Amino acid sequence: MHSSLPRRHFLRNAALAAAAPFVVSPSRAADTISGIPKLRSVAGTFIGPQAWTFNRFTVLEAIEFAGRSGASVIEWFPGQKFSKDGGSWGPGATPEMEKMALDALQKWNITPMNFGVTGIANDETEARKTFDFAKRWGLYGITTESVESVAILEKLAAEYDIRVCFHNHPRQPNNPNYKVWDPQFILDTCKDRDPRIGACADTGHWIRSGLNALDAVKLLKSRVLSMHLKDRVDEKGEDVPYGTGKASVDAILTEARSHGFKGNASIEYETNWDHSITDVAQCIGYVRGLGLARGWDKA
Repeated sequence: MHSSLPRRHFLRNAALAAAAPFVVSPSRAADTISGIPKLRSVAGTFIGPQAWTFNRFTVLEAIEFAGRSGASVIEWFPGQKFSKDGGSWGPGATPEMEKMALDALQKWNITPMNFGVTGIANDETEARKTFDFAKRWGLYGITTESVESVAILEKLAAEYDIRVCFHNHPRQPNNPNYKVWDPQFILDTCKDRDPRIGACADTGHWIRSGLNALDAVKLLKSRVLSMHLKDRVDEKGEDVPYGTGKASVDAILTEARSHGFKGNASIEYETNWDHSITDVAQCIGYVRGLGLARGWDKA
Protein backbone atom coordinates (compact mmCIF):
# COMPACT_ATOMS: atom_id res chain seq x y z
CA MET A 1 0.00 0.00 0.00
CA HIS A 2 1.16 3.49 -0.76
CA SER A 3 0.12 6.68 0.97
CA SER A 4 -1.88 7.66 -2.14
CA LEU A 5 -4.93 5.41 -2.33
CA PRO A 6 -6.75 4.49 -5.52
CA ARG A 7 -9.44 7.05 -6.23
CA ARG A 8 -12.34 4.63 -5.67
CA HIS A 9 -11.02 3.76 -2.20
CA PHE A 10 -10.62 7.40 -1.26
CA LEU A 11 -14.15 8.25 -2.40
CA ARG A 12 -15.59 5.32 -0.43
CA ASN A 13 -13.80 6.40 2.72
CA ALA A 14 -14.73 10.04 2.23
CA ALA A 15 -18.37 9.03 2.04
CA LEU A 16 -18.13 7.22 5.37
CA ALA A 17 -16.63 10.31 6.96
CA ALA A 18 -19.16 12.71 5.50
CA ALA A 19 -21.75 12.59 8.29
CA ALA A 20 -21.32 15.43 10.77
CA PRO A 21 -19.59 14.12 13.91
CA PHE A 22 -20.92 14.47 17.43
CA VAL A 23 -18.43 16.76 19.14
CA VAL A 24 -17.36 16.78 22.77
CA SER A 25 -14.82 19.00 24.43
CA PRO A 26 -12.65 16.92 26.76
CA SER A 27 -10.79 18.65 29.55
CA ARG A 28 -7.05 18.65 28.96
CA ALA A 29 -4.22 19.52 31.29
CA ALA A 30 -2.65 22.92 30.69
CA ASP A 31 0.68 21.42 29.69
CA THR A 32 -0.61 19.09 26.98
CA ILE A 33 0.47 19.61 23.40
CA SER A 34 -1.71 22.32 21.89
CA GLY A 35 -3.56 22.01 18.63
CA ILE A 36 -4.73 18.38 18.90
CA PRO A 37 -8.19 18.01 17.31
CA LYS A 38 -11.05 17.67 19.75
CA LEU A 39 -12.29 14.17 20.40
CA ARG A 40 -15.03 13.26 17.94
CA SER A 41 -17.32 10.32 18.30
CA VAL A 42 -18.68 8.35 15.37
CA ALA A 43 -22.39 8.20 16.17
CA GLY A 44 -21.68 8.14 19.89
CA THR A 45 -18.57 5.90 19.89
CA PHE A 46 -14.91 6.91 19.90
CA ILE A 47 -13.74 4.53 17.20
CA GLY A 48 -10.55 4.38 15.20
CA PRO A 49 -7.67 2.03 14.47
CA GLN A 50 -5.14 0.63 16.86
CA ALA A 51 -1.99 1.65 15.01
CA TRP A 52 -0.90 -2.01 15.22
CA THR A 53 -3.33 -2.50 12.35
CA PHE A 54 -0.79 -0.54 10.28
CA ASN A 55 2.35 -1.91 11.93
CA ARG A 56 4.00 -2.45 8.54
CA PHE A 57 3.84 1.30 8.04
CA THR A 58 5.02 4.34 9.95
CA VAL A 59 3.33 6.44 12.62
CA LEU A 60 2.76 9.23 10.12
CA GLU A 61 1.23 6.79 7.62
CA ALA A 62 -0.94 5.27 10.36
CA ILE A 63 -2.37 8.71 11.16
CA GLU A 64 -3.07 9.29 7.46
CA PHE A 65 -4.70 5.89 7.06
CA ALA A 66 -6.87 6.57 10.14
CA GLY A 67 -8.05 9.79 8.54
CA ARG A 68 -8.72 8.17 5.19
CA SER A 69 -10.78 5.42 6.85
CA GLY A 70 -13.18 7.94 8.40
CA ALA A 71 -11.89 7.44 11.95
CA SER A 72 -12.00 10.01 14.73
CA VAL A 73 -9.28 8.68 17.03
CA ILE A 74 -6.19 6.49 17.01
CA GLU A 75 -4.50 4.31 19.60
CA TRP A 76 -0.72 4.39 19.27
CA PHE A 77 1.52 1.42 19.98
CA PRO A 78 5.05 1.65 21.39
CA GLY A 79 8.05 1.26 19.15
CA GLN A 80 6.34 1.82 15.81
CA LYS A 81 8.74 3.23 13.24
CA PHE A 82 8.00 6.95 13.19
CA SER A 83 8.73 7.92 9.59
CA LYS A 84 10.61 6.72 6.56
CA ASP A 85 13.60 8.61 7.98
CA GLY A 86 13.56 6.43 11.11
CA GLY A 87 12.88 6.99 14.79
CA SER A 88 10.80 4.99 17.25
CA TRP A 89 7.52 6.22 18.70
CA GLY A 90 6.81 6.49 22.41
CA PRO A 91 8.02 8.33 25.52
CA GLY A 92 11.49 8.76 24.01
CA ALA A 93 10.26 10.60 20.92
CA THR A 94 12.11 13.80 20.06
CA PRO A 95 10.42 17.23 19.97
CA GLU A 96 10.85 17.21 16.19
CA MET A 97 8.99 13.91 15.94
CA GLU A 98 6.21 15.18 18.16
CA LYS A 99 5.84 18.31 16.01
CA MET A 100 5.55 16.17 12.89
CA ALA A 101 2.99 13.93 14.59
CA LEU A 102 0.96 16.96 15.65
CA ASP A 103 0.99 18.32 12.11
CA ALA A 104 -0.27 14.98 10.79
CA LEU A 105 -3.02 14.78 13.43
CA GLN A 106 -4.20 18.28 12.53
CA LYS A 107 -4.15 17.52 8.82
CA TRP A 108 -6.20 14.35 9.13
CA ASN A 109 -8.39 15.52 12.06
CA ILE A 110 -7.40 12.60 14.26
CA THR A 111 -7.08 12.60 18.05
CA PRO A 112 -4.70 10.21 19.84
CA MET A 113 -6.67 8.60 22.65
CA ASN A 114 -4.66 5.71 24.03
CA PHE A 115 -1.17 4.17 23.99
CA GLY A 116 -0.28 0.51 24.19
CA VAL A 117 0.09 -2.35 24.60
CA THR A 118 3.12 -1.30 26.60
CA GLY A 119 5.03 -2.91 29.42
CA ILE A 120 5.31 -0.73 32.53
CA ALA A 121 7.95 -1.55 35.11
CA ASN A 122 7.04 -1.95 38.76
CA ASP A 123 9.13 1.13 39.41
CA GLU A 124 7.54 4.55 39.86
CA THR A 125 10.32 6.56 38.23
CA GLU A 126 10.23 4.42 35.11
CA ALA A 127 6.43 4.24 35.05
CA ARG A 128 6.19 8.03 35.15
CA LYS A 129 7.90 8.26 31.76
CA THR A 130 4.91 6.56 30.16
CA PHE A 131 2.41 8.66 32.09
CA ASP A 132 4.27 11.87 31.24
CA PHE A 133 4.07 10.95 27.56
CA ALA A 134 0.36 10.20 27.89
CA LYS A 135 -0.35 13.44 29.73
CA ARG A 136 1.59 15.51 27.23
CA TRP A 137 -0.67 14.19 24.49
CA GLY A 138 -3.83 14.45 26.60
CA LEU A 139 -4.51 10.72 26.32
CA TYR A 140 -7.53 9.05 27.85
CA GLY A 141 -5.67 5.88 28.75
CA ILE A 142 -2.67 3.58 28.69
CA THR A 143 -3.00 -0.06 27.61
CA THR A 144 -0.80 -2.59 29.36
CA GLU A 145 -0.61 -6.15 30.68
CA SER A 146 1.67 -5.23 33.61
CA VAL A 147 -0.68 -6.38 36.36
CA GLU A 148 2.33 -6.88 38.65
CA SER A 149 2.67 -3.07 38.69
CA VAL A 150 -0.96 -2.44 39.61
CA ALA A 151 -0.26 -0.60 42.89
CA ILE A 152 2.01 1.94 41.20
CA LEU A 153 -0.31 2.16 38.21
CA GLU A 154 -3.28 2.91 40.47
CA LYS A 155 -1.35 5.69 42.19
CA LEU A 156 -0.30 7.28 38.90
CA ALA A 157 -3.73 6.83 37.31
CA ALA A 158 -5.23 8.92 40.09
CA GLU A 159 -2.44 11.50 40.03
CA TYR A 160 -2.49 11.99 36.24
CA ASP A 161 -6.22 11.27 35.76
CA ILE A 162 -5.37 8.70 33.08
CA ARG A 163 -7.00 5.29 32.79
CA VAL A 164 -4.97 2.10 32.98
CA CYS A 165 -6.50 -0.56 30.76
CA PHE A 166 -5.34 -4.15 31.27
CA HIS A 167 -5.29 -5.91 27.92
CA ASN A 168 -5.76 -9.61 27.24
CA HIS A 169 -3.90 -11.72 24.71
CA PRO A 170 -5.12 -15.28 24.09
CA ARG A 171 -4.84 -18.04 26.64
CA GLN A 172 -1.40 -19.69 26.65
CA PRO A 173 -1.92 -23.39 27.47
CA ASN A 174 1.80 -23.94 28.02
CA ASN A 175 2.17 -20.93 30.31
CA PRO A 176 -0.07 -21.19 33.39
CA ASN A 177 1.47 -17.97 34.74
CA TYR A 178 -0.17 -15.97 31.97
CA LYS A 179 -3.53 -15.06 33.49
CA VAL A 180 -4.70 -11.79 31.95
CA TRP A 181 -6.56 -13.72 29.22
CA ASP A 182 -9.15 -14.51 31.90
CA PRO A 183 -11.68 -11.69 32.50
CA GLN A 184 -12.28 -12.97 36.02
CA PHE A 185 -8.57 -12.49 36.78
CA ILE A 186 -8.77 -8.90 35.52
CA LEU A 187 -11.89 -8.30 37.58
CA ASP A 188 -10.16 -9.65 40.69
CA THR A 189 -7.09 -7.50 39.97
CA CYS A 190 -9.27 -4.38 39.78
CA LYS A 191 -11.40 -5.17 42.84
CA ASP A 192 -11.68 -2.23 45.26
CA ARG A 193 -9.27 -0.16 43.19
CA ASP A 194 -9.65 3.29 41.68
CA PRO A 195 -12.28 3.30 38.88
CA ARG A 196 -9.55 4.43 36.48
CA ILE A 197 -8.12 0.90 36.73
CA GLY A 198 -9.87 -1.54 34.40
CA ALA A 199 -9.81 -3.62 31.23
CA CYS A 200 -8.94 -3.12 27.61
CA ALA A 201 -11.37 -5.70 26.30
CA ASP A 202 -9.81 -7.50 23.34
CA THR A 203 -12.84 -9.31 22.01
CA GLY A 204 -10.96 -11.24 19.34
CA HIS A 205 -8.43 -12.64 21.78
CA TRP A 206 -11.26 -13.74 24.08
CA ILE A 207 -12.76 -15.64 21.15
CA ARG A 208 -9.33 -17.18 20.44
CA SER A 209 -9.27 -18.27 24.09
CA GLY A 210 -12.58 -20.08 23.68
CA LEU A 211 -14.57 -17.47 25.59
CA ASN A 212 -17.76 -15.64 24.74
CA ALA A 213 -16.73 -12.00 24.36
CA LEU A 214 -20.16 -10.64 25.29
CA ASP A 215 -20.19 -12.68 28.51
CA ALA A 216 -16.76 -11.27 29.39
CA VAL A 217 -17.99 -7.70 28.93
CA LYS A 218 -21.04 -8.48 31.07
CA LEU A 219 -18.75 -9.82 33.80
CA LEU A 220 -16.44 -6.80 33.81
CA LYS A 221 -19.23 -4.21 33.55
CA SER A 222 -17.92 -0.70 34.25
CA ARG A 223 -14.35 -1.98 34.48
CA VAL A 224 -14.29 -2.09 30.67
CA LEU A 225 -12.46 1.18 30.04
CA SER A 226 -11.34 0.62 26.45
CA MET A 227 -11.54 -2.04 23.76
CA HIS A 228 -9.58 -3.71 21.03
CA LEU A 229 -12.79 -4.46 19.22
CA LYS A 230 -12.47 -7.39 16.82
CA ASP A 231 -14.92 -9.59 15.01
CA ARG A 232 -13.83 -13.12 14.10
CA VAL A 233 -15.47 -16.08 12.43
CA ASP A 234 -14.15 -18.59 14.97
CA GLU A 235 -11.30 -19.35 17.36
CA LYS A 236 -8.79 -20.01 14.60
CA GLY A 237 -10.17 -17.74 11.88
CA GLU A 238 -9.07 -14.29 10.81
CA ASP A 239 -10.47 -10.92 11.76
CA VAL A 240 -13.43 -9.86 9.63
CA PRO A 241 -15.39 -6.60 9.24
CA TYR A 242 -17.80 -5.93 12.08
CA GLY A 243 -21.11 -7.70 11.85
CA THR A 244 -19.81 -10.59 9.72
CA GLY A 245 -18.31 -12.73 12.51
CA LYS A 246 -19.37 -14.19 15.85
CA ALA A 247 -18.28 -11.45 18.25
CA SER A 248 -21.73 -9.80 18.56
CA VAL A 249 -20.27 -6.30 18.14
CA ASP A 250 -23.74 -4.75 18.38
CA ALA A 251 -24.48 -6.46 21.70
CA ILE A 252 -20.98 -5.79 23.07
CA LEU A 253 -21.18 -2.04 22.45
CA THR A 254 -24.75 -1.92 23.76
CA GLU A 255 -23.75 -3.77 26.94
CA ALA A 256 -20.65 -1.62 27.52
CA ARG A 257 -22.61 1.60 27.04
CA SER A 258 -25.20 0.40 29.57
CA HIS A 259 -22.39 0.55 32.16
CA GLY A 260 -21.26 4.04 31.15
CA PHE A 261 -18.53 3.11 28.68
CA LYS A 262 -16.93 6.25 27.22
CA GLY A 263 -13.55 4.91 26.13
CA ASN A 264 -12.03 4.15 22.77
CA ALA A 265 -13.10 1.15 20.73
CA SER A 266 -9.91 0.51 18.78
CA ILE A 267 -10.07 -1.46 15.55
CA GLU A 268 -7.12 -3.81 15.82
CA TYR A 269 -7.47 -5.52 12.46
CA GLU A 270 -4.94 -8.32 12.16
CA THR A 271 -5.87 -9.47 8.66
CA ASN A 272 -5.07 -8.13 5.20
CA TRP A 273 -2.10 -6.28 6.69
CA ASP A 274 -1.02 -4.40 3.57
CA HIS A 275 -4.44 -3.31 2.34
CA SER A 276 -6.73 -2.99 5.36
CA ILE A 277 -7.93 0.62 5.11
CA THR A 278 -11.21 -0.32 3.44
CA ASP A 279 -11.79 -3.07 6.03
CA VAL A 280 -11.25 -0.52 8.80
CA ALA A 281 -13.60 1.88 7.00
CA GLN A 282 -16.22 -0.87 6.81
CA CYS A 283 -15.95 -1.40 10.58
CA ILE A 284 -16.40 2.32 11.17
CA GLY A 285 -19.37 2.39 8.80
CA TYR A 286 -20.96 -0.46 10.75
CA VAL A 287 -20.57 1.42 14.04
CA ARG A 288 -21.85 4.64 12.47
CA GLY A 289 -24.98 2.87 11.26
CA LEU A 290 -25.42 1.07 14.56
CA GLY A 291 -25.04 4.29 16.54
CA LEU A 292 -27.52 6.16 14.39
CA ALA A 293 -30.02 3.30 14.64
CA ARG A 294 -29.65 3.21 18.44
CA GLY A 295 -29.72 7.00 18.85
CA TRP A 296 -26.27 7.03 20.45
CA ASP A 297 -25.33 10.17 18.52
CA LYS A 298 -27.98 12.02 20.55
CA ALA A 299 -26.92 10.66 23.94
